Amino acid sequence: MSARSNRPLLFALGPVLVLTPSMRDCISGAGGTLAKMAAEGRAVHVVVFGNEEKASVNLGPAETRIANNEEGERAAKLLGFREVLNLGHKSGEMAYISSSEMRNQVMAMMRLYKPETVFFPDWYVHYLRDNDIYRVGRMAEEAPYGGSSLFLQDLTYMGFPGAAAREYYFFSPYRPYRDREGGEGPAAMKQVDISGVLARKVGAMLELKTANEAWAAEVNRRSGRTISAAELVSAFVEELAAESGRRAKLKAAEEFNHLSPRGGLPAHVLEKARAAQ
Repeated sequence: MSARSNRPLLFALGPVLVLTPSMRDCISGAGGTLAKMAAEGRAVHVVVFGNEEKASVNLGPAETRIANNEEGERAAKLLGFREVLNLGHKSGEMAYISSSEMRNQVMAMMRLYKPETVFFPDWYVHYLRDNDIYRVGRMAEEAPYGGSSLFLQDLTYMGFPGAAAREYYFFSPYRPYRDREGGEGPAAMKQVDISGVLARKVGAMLELKTANEAWAAEVNRRSGRTISAAELVSAFVEELAAESGRRAKLKAAEEFNHLSPRGGLPAHVLEKARAAQ
């Protein structure tokens, strides 16, 4: 069984970097926690890899991109985020983009913002139909390995030395974690109480009107029902928060597969120390 913890999430004090294919992904999976961090005075920087040109009803790609980007900015402002950076890669087509190119972009952002904490999609959960979530999550986990100043030495020469975060939060965008999904090895499952900011999270998701309309149209087509985008989004966010908090006996929560520094000496150092005795 997964090792799970019901202890409160301990926040570091430094900046936060969020890596996500779309604004909808990170707000759905971590919007409440990020809002709490922003309210504590932490600078939350969001890097959106996709251009979000496909999530709409009856709009062309350019119109869709502009609408989704503008609505994402409004949602970010509602949650108190410091900045949203849209990299503009074509949504739904990130399999055609070099992972090295995206990793280099992340390493550049790490050096610029020097985050204490990084959030990104959990690509280990085996349920995602969205390949962009898989690509961004996998790349984001690999990027910190390039935190040395020996990587991207042109940036080092420009005065941006290597940097890496101390905490990493894998988030599940659209459903709660299941047993044996995370919390293994050096990771631990963390639940964050978002009861106090749930209404703001719902409001931020409702700002994403263009993407929400596309989602509602798909749900209605597949179910044969007629449900408004606002009703669908509100019910979804509230149910997701309730189910994510169930294990920790919280009314509304977000759950993360969490990595942070461990105390003590690394195993390979202890092994050499024992050999020398």
